[in-house]
Formats: sequence, structure tokens, C-alpha cells
Amino acid sequence: MNLKRIKHRIIAKVITRYPILAKRFIESYSALQTEDIPWASVNKPLQLSKIAIVTTTGIHHKDQKPFNMDDPNGDPSFRIIDVNRALSELVITHDYYDHSDAERDINIIFPIERLWELSDAGIVGEVSERHYSFMGHIEGEHINTLVSKTAPEVATLLKDDGTDIVILTPG
Repeated sequence: MNLKRIKHRIIAKVITRYPILAKRFIESYSALQTEDIPWASVNKPLQLSKIAIVTTTGIHHKDQKPFNMDDPNGDPSFRIIDVNRALSELVITHDYYDHSDAERDINIIFPIERLWELSDAGIVGEVSERHYSFMGHIEGEHINTLVSKTAPEVATLLKDDGTDIVILTPG
């Protein structure tokens, strides 16, 4: 395990235990700045909309290739989450945050069962069968890969799936 990964794991554990440190850490973070905001207006009622989840929690099916936690700049690839498969088959590779609660209830980071309940109640329309997972914590040259290659690939897949609304969940 490389030193940068060890450092990030220690930071994750410390800021989980001490919220004041988490606040300071977040305030010191400098996110990628852009003038273009890729939002689109929703053009249909919520109850007629198809909804998908895109998460940066590093979840994937057990038989999928795990995210690369050895690269100090992260892993800009994505995994397709097929919700026709058992949710118990999902695992979390990303280890830069405490996911012990999410391991007990995946809905904490991937609220698929809550979406199904909302759909059953007629509050939202169809829930997509395919959802998408990234690993959070992307740095260096991988930011360009994420922004110019993998995120647009997922956007195309979401469009091809007929998705109207995406819920983003951070990890």
C-alpha cells in the first residue's frame, strides 16, 4: 500500500471521528472550477420521469473488477450497477471513507430501495435498471480522463437508457 493511500485512509478515519476537523478539511479543499454547469431542466413531471443513480461511493458487483485503490490519483473508470441482481452482491472498494454503516444498509449510499418505494407509491416514475458507480477522490491526470472520457460515456449511457433524472450520491 502506498504512502498517499495510507495518508488518505488515516485522514478519513480522523475526520469521521472529529467533525470539527472534517469541517476544516472540507473548507481547505479546492475543487475543480468550471464555468460550464452541465445541468438540464426536467421537462416532465416527476411521476412520469425515469430515474437513475450515479454514485462516487466505489460500489460494484462482486464479480466486477474492483476500483484501483493502489493508484494515488484514484480510478476514473466506472461500473454499471444492474439492480436486477441481488443487492447483497454489491461491495464497496473505495476505502477513503468509513462505509461500515453502508455495508449494513447499502441504501445509505445507493438509495435504490427508497427509489423503488417512491415508484411504487406513484411519486416518481420508472426506476432505471442500470445505475453507475465511480470511485470518488480523483486527482491529477485522472481528472481529465473523468471529465473528458468516462463521465461523458456514462452521460451517453444514461441518455440511451431514457433517463430523465439522475440522483448523485457522494462517497
